[in-house]
Amino acid sequence: MPTILAFAEARAGQLRKVALEAVTAARQLAGGDQVHAVLVGEGGIGAHAAALGQHGADVVHVCEHAGFARHNPEALAALLAAAANATGARVVVLPASAHGKDVAPRVAAKLKVGLAADLTSVAFEGDAIVGRHPVNTGKVLATVTLTAKPAVVTMRPGAVPPAAQPKAGTVQALAPVGDPSASRVVTTTLVQGNTAKLDLGEAPVIVTGGRGLKAAEHFAIVEALAEAFGNAAVGATRAVTDDGWRPHSDQIGQTGRLVSPDLYIAVGVSGAIQHLAGMRNSKTIVAINKDKEAPIFKIADYGIAGDAFEVVPKLTEAVKAARAQS
Repeated sequence: MPTILAFAEARAGQLRKVALEAVTAARQLAGGDQVHAVLVGEGGIGAHAAALGQHGADVVHVCEHAGFARHNPEALAALLAAAANATGARVVVLPASAHGKDVAPRVAAKLKVGLAADLTSVAFEGDAIVGRHPVNTGKVLATVTLTAKPAVVTMRPGAVPPAAQPKAGTVQALAPVGDPSASRVVTTTLVQGNTAKLDLGEAPVIVTGGRGLKAAEHFAIVEALAEAFGNAAVGATRAVTDDGWRPHSDQIGQTGRLVSPDLYIAVGVSGAIQHLAGMRNSKTIVAINKDKEAPIFKIADYGIAGDAFEVVPKLTEAVKAARAQS
């Protein structure tokens, strides 16, 4: 089986969780063959190469250049396409993050092949690459088959959890294609959100509030529950963000963030199909709603039909007590 190439995404000099997911997915595809990872950024980004080796990269190609300090899709696409050709890659794996969604089509165009985007699984079937892609707001999984070489795929964040599979992680310097600083598309500013809280795409636990909370100030019980876990982020439905109760960056759903945490707790969320499209691939779903007929219960692993203002504080205390004993 040929080489599998993975793009290890970094932001502001830090490796992102989706980078480890991409390398893990590549490792699963490669089996006993080689996985090459591409790590790009300004000076010092190579310090993260060891983490990629721990997650299955045999070789880490590091390109350090000031032109990659911020998102540079043109230069990055040229670099990844060149790396795919140089390594003889059969598959190029990128995350279906905002960054990856911008770069992947450019890579596919340069390689003159198709793109299978937002896959939840990918595998070899004979000489073809077969992936699963959610359609119809996640109610159906489409099967996508790629026969062109190389195949370019993007993996939905959270679909392939990072797994430690230590390999050599040999570091090789990678020269940019042309001058990255001369790209036509220039990212002038990187606006960071609240860095004091976990990003929805990185959090293993998400507690989401819906309109059932009745008012913005009642999100305090959701925040308290998230804080009790210690590793949780707070999400919201579109109705809540449209009403201005939470920033739009907290929105989960078809027109918001697509998440796949280990644990998803929906508080006062009815379960509109647009919201389910953004979170239905969560590993375990817990729903808390006083309406026992709410659609959210149809996909929940555990459901509590009760008043959120009574249930959530008790759940928060139970989580605190459990953590205190651990």
